Formats: sequence, structure tokens, C-alpha cells
Amino acid sequence: MELMLNKLKSTVTKVTADVTSAVMGNPVTREFDVGRHIASGGNKLAWKIFNGFKKSTKQEVAVFVFDKKLMDKYQKFEKDQIIDCLKRGVQQLTRLRHPRLLTVQHPLEESRDCLAFCTEPVSASLANILGNWDNLPSPLPSDIKEYNLYDVEMKYGLLQVSEGLSFLHSSVKMVHGNLTPENIILNKSGAWKIMGFDFCIQSINPSEQEPKFSSKEWDPNLPSLCLPNPQYLAPEYILSVSCETASDMYSLGAIMYAVFNNGKPIFEVNKQDIYKSFSRQLDQLSRLGSSNLQNIPEDVREHVKLLLNVTPAVRPDADQMTKIPFFDDVGAMTLQYFDSLFQRDNLQKSQFFKGLPKVLPKLPKRVIVQRILPCLTSEFVNPDMVPFVLPNVLLIAEECTKEEYIKLILPDLSPVFKQQEPIQILLIFLQKMDLLLTKTPPDEIKNSVLPMVYRALEAPSIQIQELCLNIIPTFANLIDYPSMKNSLIPRIKNACLQTSSLAVRVNSLVCLGKILEYLDKWFVLDDILPFLQQIPSKEPAVLMGILGIYKCTFSHKKLGITKEQLAGKVLPHLIPLSIENNLNLNQFNSFISVIKEMLSKLEAEHKTKLEQIHVMQEQQKSLDITNQMKPLEESKVSSTGNQVDKTFTNLGMCILTSGPDCKENGLMTNQRKGSLTLEEKQKLAKEQEQAQKLKNQQPLKPQPHAIIAPVKQTKDLTDTLRDNIASLTTQPISKPKVPSSSSFSSVGIGMAFSSSVENTKRNGLNANMGFQPSGFGMGIGTTSQNFFSNAGVTGMANMNMLPTANMPPYSPMNTTSPVVQQSRPPDMSALDSLFGPQKPKVSMNQLSQQKTNQWLNQFAPPQGTNSSPLGTQMNVMGQPGFGLQGNPFFNPQNFTQPTNSMINSSSASKDLNDLFG
Repeated sequence: MELMLNKLKSTVTKVTADVTSAVMGNPVTREFDVGRHIASGGNKLAWKIFNGFKKSTKQEVAVFVFDKKLMDKYQKFEKDQIIDCLKRGVQQLTRLRHPRLLTVQHPLEESRDCLAFCTEPVSASLANILGNWDNLPSPLPSDIKEYNLYDVEMKYGLLQVSEGLSFLHSSVKMVHGNLTPENIILNKSGAWKIMGFDFCIQSINPSEQEPKFSSKEWDPNLPSLCLPNPQYLAPEYILSVSCETASDMYSLGAIMYAVFNNGKPIFEVNKQDIYKSFSRQLDQLSRLGSSNLQNIPEDVREHVKLLLNVTPAVRPDADQMTKIPFFDDVGAMTLQYFDSLFQRDNLQKSQFFKGLPKVLPKLPKRVIVQRILPCLTSEFVNPDMVPFVLPNVLLIAEECTKEEYIKLILPDLSPVFKQQEPIQILLIFLQKMDLLLTKTPPDEIKNSVLPMVYRALEAPSIQIQELCLNIIPTFANLIDYPSMKNSLIPRIKNACLQTSSLAVRVNSLVCLGKILEYLDKWFVLDDILPFLQQIPSKEPAVLMGILGIYKCTFSHKKLGITKEQLAGKVLPHLIPLSIENNLNLNQFNSFISVIKEMLSKLEAEHKTKLEQIHVMQEQQKSLDITNQMKPLEESKVSSTGNQVDKTFTNLGMCILTSGPDCKENGLMTNQRKGSLTLEEKQKLAKEQEQAQKLKNQQPLKPQPHAIIAPVKQTKDLTDTLRDNIASLTTQPISKPKVPSSSSFSSVGIGMAFSSSVENTKRNGLNANMGFQPSGFGMGIGTTSQNFFSNAGVTGMANMNMLPTANMPPYSPMNTTSPVVQQSRPPDMSALDSLFGPQKPKVSMNQLSQQKTNQWLNQFAPPQGTNSSPLGTQMNVMGQPGFGLQGNPFFNPQNFTQPTNSMINSSSASKDLNDLFG
């Protein structure tokens, strides 16, 4: 790859060096800048053709350069002959002026290294196009390598050559003498031009009707550049040393044969024995048949055969060739008309341009761009012709790519954008606005195209305004949003408000309605909808246009109207319009239908909003109550728990250490230290140890218990207490001592309170429903085995009484000992006497008025009594039966919701303080 790049670089460098060395010092370079090597032409393709520009005007030209290095192999006199021949041809070409001859723009200049002259811009020679690439740059230019002649180009090119010969033969009285593909040049527009007059022969008697031409004998000793090309030379030149105008017609026939046979000449000539070759050629021409001309189109085949005839008199002359039917082609005639366009008046031109759109689709694109487009754009300088030329130019622009449009059409079209007269120019541009906005660069759109649209909206002509308003929606999607918002929409609104034409006003509303989808929602709500209320007209067409804009905005998925706009502006505007007297029934129904749709949407949206607000308010209320109660609850629970903990702990310790009266704790403790027996001290130590274990045990987890039907049995409190105490000790006691009421109270209730306080600390008073079964008043059954009667099971179930980790589960079978159950029948008299109707219920405040030791003595059996009714033992709260339903503090309903369970905790704490001192 690197090798190829280096080779290409060296080639380019060599070509550049050749150009520089060839042209440097030539006077042509003083006025012209020489560009790249593009083609070759002239006799033996000796002239190199470069593109260039005139320094003063930047006009494009073609620079023909003959490098004298090509003559290095010749002697000096031969070099002089070659130079004289070349100079003669260029000088003759410079003197002749005709559209079919190559136009010389700067005469021949000679320097030490080269000959040079400048002509009109060219593309290549016909020989280059047909595949003869001698003296061309390397690599070969792509535009030459890929150039293919179309039929219309061949037809019209041959017609142009015929016209050029007609001019030479009839007007100049001259024979070209070397008409070959090398001497036919295709200019920048694709027109075929004749050059190479090195061997031209002027008539001896130009004043007479029958010109006579003298010819020279063929001299094979001359340099090749001093001899014509024998392959296209008529036989009489060699065989009879004569020539006439028919000799050029033979050359034309040979060129036509080569054109239709990819550049191959009809005969190959041996230059070493040219006479023998021409003799053979003469024999072949006399027997020339259709098989030899099969590649030539049938409608011109006979004419080519005539041109190649041996007898010059049989050959058609140039003027006759221009009139053959082969050239009566629509494309060829169109191109021919363009070449003679400068000779036509405006009326003829206008008629021709009107019919041109029907012909353009039949022509190849390259032919249109090269030949027709330059002719059309040249007419832009004539304002009267612009309305006829512009449609054809825009039609060509549709077939061009964006790059071709920008390069070939836009430079000539830009000045036309600014022309305001005649008014048809604006109409044509508006009709092709989508094309202009698609292919024109954004800067040019902003500077030239859109200002033209704005002028149309502000034009005094109502027809122009209507057309512009009708066309704008077709290209609205191509307009950038800032231009539409800031320039186009305000002008449409002004046209609607300021016009006196109903059609313009209605078209303005229709135009706005069609371009709503390209606008921003808030721009429509803030700018378009308020504008509708400013329209003074009340004609039905205007009202329906207003309704249409409202409906489009309301129903469009991208736009939409907010309920605030509906309620505040839209409906108050639409409802009065709906009852205008000018509206018919169908129009009124249209208004009412839209109004109902808007009302339905308004109702649905606002109702949904209010429902959501209501739900949010309810949620917020609940959240606020919860947030307000949470700190209060935590503080009250903490305060109550601390108070209960302190009270219960002090009470339990007092009971365990000092008996019923805590105030005499220190004194009684000191007195009893000496009076307790060893057995009592051991029991007391065990009880304290067990209380400590209960204090440190894990909190109880509430579990559901089935409600057990109460069993109407009573048990002896003394026996139960004895069993309970026996279970608390590690040494079994054969005959437990019945404790006194003071000891019983200290052990049972104190341990229960201690356990209750610990549970309260762990789980909170509220979480354990105030008091668990091991809590206040009923703790005896938790610290030991459950010894309550079956009558109290329901109450315990409501309090979620659970066995501790160290206790056996509650069972009705082990509430009393078997001996007691068999020896004592159920005695409910005590319960009847205690909870009968004659006994009023005692509140907690009433209980608190009694002394602690007196209150505890109610639950101790009298001396000498073995049992006591369970109802007397369980009526701690002064309520009938076992349970807490009657007390407001322990009412289970107050503990159903954890968040609200401690509302009365302060009053309960007060009661407890009053109760326990």
C-alpha cells in the first residue's frame, strides 16, 4: 500500500513538474492561472489541455499547451515545420468565429518551451471520449474514463459538426482537410466544436459560386505532425491529389462510423505503403454493404454509406446532412434550439420554455445539466423570462442531488429569491417550497427563502396571501422551530387580524390549525388560544375555524388543554360563540359537542384530583395522629413503667424483707434477724433466689390458648401454697408449715410483683397489656404452679397467661392436691357471701384508703383455717369473679390498639401510687 502511495505521489509530482516546466515563461501565464491536466486534442493529440482561470475576472478557460519536448527527436528544420503547422492551425481558428467552432479567448503565445493559447472551457476531445487516451495524465481522469455518449449527444454532436462544415463550406469557402475525432472538442456544456485547421485549404476563387481547392501531394518524409490523419482522409487526397468540400463529408462519414463503433475507424491504413492501402480501401468502399454498417442506426445507415462513397459528387453536402430525418429528434432539436436561443425574441422564448417541461424527462440528466441548465440560468438576467424559465430550473433541481443543487443551481437561483416582480416568481417559489427547504442549506433558507415567504404573507395581493397560507402547511415540518415561532406565526396572526378579506382570515385559521402539531404545547396555550379571542369577525366560517383550532388543540395527544385553561378561558369563550345567530343547526351541534367533551374532561380531571386530595388528607391525618401519639405514648409508657417498676420493686422488697408494713422495714428486719429459725432463713434465701431467677428470665411471648370451661371446684389455699412453696425449694419438705398471712403476702405477691416489673421493663407495659398473669394480684400462680380454680380460667385466658420457662404448664388437674380434692367438697358459700348482691363493688381508690397490711390480710386465711374460697383470694381488684373486665384500667378493650393503650396510664399510675403508698 505504501508503495502504491509513493508511486502515485511521484506521478502527481511529475505531472505537476511537467505543467510547471511547460507553461512557465509563456506569456499566457501572465493573465491566466493554469490548473490541472484534463484532456488532450489536436492533430495526433499533441495539445495538452489544462483547466484554468483568468486572473482578472476569474472566468473559467481551457489552456492548450504544446510542449516542444515532443520534437526532440526531429531535426531543426522539421521542428520549424511542425511549429509552423501548429501556428497556422491556431491562427486560422482564432480568425474564425462560429458557434460550431472552438472559441479562442486568448491567441497563441510562444515561449522557449511551449506554445499555448486559451479557449472556452472544455471537457475533452472526441478521441478521448472514444477511448484514445494518448497524451493524457496518469492516472486517467475519472470523468473521461467513465464518460459515455448518449444517443441524443451523438445525434446532436454530429449535427453540430455538420453545421460547422456547412459554415466552412458555404460561408468561408474552406475545406478543413483534417476532420478527425482528435480535432472535435467537447466543451464544458457538451457541445461539439471543430478545431485543428492545420491543413485547411482556402478556395482559390472565393468570389465565384463554384470554389476550387488546390491540394498537395502526400509526402511520407514529412514529420507525422505535418501530415493529416490518413484513417479519416478521403481517397482522392492520395490517389488523385485533389480535394473539395465533399472530401470533408467523407471525413464526416468516417467519424460517424467511429462514433457508433466505439472509436474504431472504418479502415486501418498502413503508413509505410499508404498508396497501396488507399487502393485497397477504394476497392472496399466500392463494395461497402449493410453488413459493414450494422452498428450504425438504421435511419442514418444509408446516409453514412453515401458519405463514404468513392465518388465525391454522390456524397451529401453539409447543408443536406443537417436536414436528414435522423436529426429530427426531439432531444436534438431541443438542444439545437438552445444553441440558437440568443436569436429568439421573448415571445418565441416563452413559447419554447412553456413546452420544455414535457421534453426534459426524456433527456439524460448529464445532458440536461451540461447543456440545458446553463442556458436556462443565463435567462435569469431577463426578468420577463424568469416566470417561464424558473419552473424548468426547479424541475431540474428535483432530479439533482443536494450537492449538485448547491453547486450548479443555487448560485444562480439566489438572486431570483429577492425579485418581487413579476409576482408570478413568488407564486412559483411557493409551489416548490418543499423542494427549496429540503435542498437549500440552512443559512440560505434563513437569509433568502423564508424572507420570501414572509413577503408573501405581507403582500398586498389577496391571491398571493391565500396561496401562501394554503401552501405553508405543506412545508411547515421543514421550517426550524425558532423561525416558525418568532417570524412565521406572528405574520399569520397579523394577516388574520388586519385583513379585510374573509377568505384570508379563514385561511389563516385553517393554516394555524394545520401547523399546530409542529408547535409546542405551551406556546399554543399561551399564544395561539388567546389570539382566537381577539378575532373580531363573527362569520360562521370564522367561528368554525376558531372551533377547529380549539378542537385540534384539545384532542391532540401532544398538545391538550389544561383544565385551568378550559375553565378560565376556553369554555367562557366558546359558550357565547355557540349561540351566535349566524350558526346553523349543524354548526351549533359541532360547538355543543366540543363543549360537552371539554366539560366531561374538566369534570373527570377535577373529580379525580379532589378524590386524590381527600385520600391524601385522610392519610395525613392518620399519620399526624400517629406521629403526635408516638412521643407522648413513649414518654407516658416510660414514666408509668418507671413508676410502676419503682413501686412494685419497693413493695416486693418490703414484703419479702419486712412483712406488711414497709415503713418499719429497717426496724422489723433488725428485730427478725434474731428470731428467724434456720429453716426459715433457708426458705427465705431460696425464695429470694427464685425471685431473682424470675426477674432475669426471658419475656413471655403471648400465645393463644383455648378457653377451658370452668370447673366448679374450690381448693384449699393453704395446701396449694404448701405445694407451691415445696416446688420452689430444692429440698423436698415432708410437711410444709403453713405460713402466716404476713409471710404468705410477702412471698406470693412480692414475687409476682417482681416478675411483673421485669416483664414490664422488657416488653413495655402496653405491649404486655398492662399486666400479664404474672402481674399484679395474680402473680401467685405464675411464680409457682397454677393453683387457681377452674372458675378463673376464663379470666386468665383473656390475659394471655403463659407458663414460664421454669414452670410446668397450667393444667386444671394440678390446681389442688388430690387429697384436698377428695376430702373437701366444693364450698361456694364464701364466694356467695363475698360477692353477693348485698356487697357493693369496691374501686381501686377505695382499696387504696385501706392500709397495705390490712388489704393483704384479706387474702390470708385465718389462723387454724385450712382453706379459703378461691373467689376471696382472686378478688384483688374488688370486682366480682376472677377477671379484669370490670376495672377501667385493666379493661381488655383499652388494650386492643397498642398505640392507644396507654391513654389512661397517668390515672392508673396515680391509683397504683395511692394503692401501694
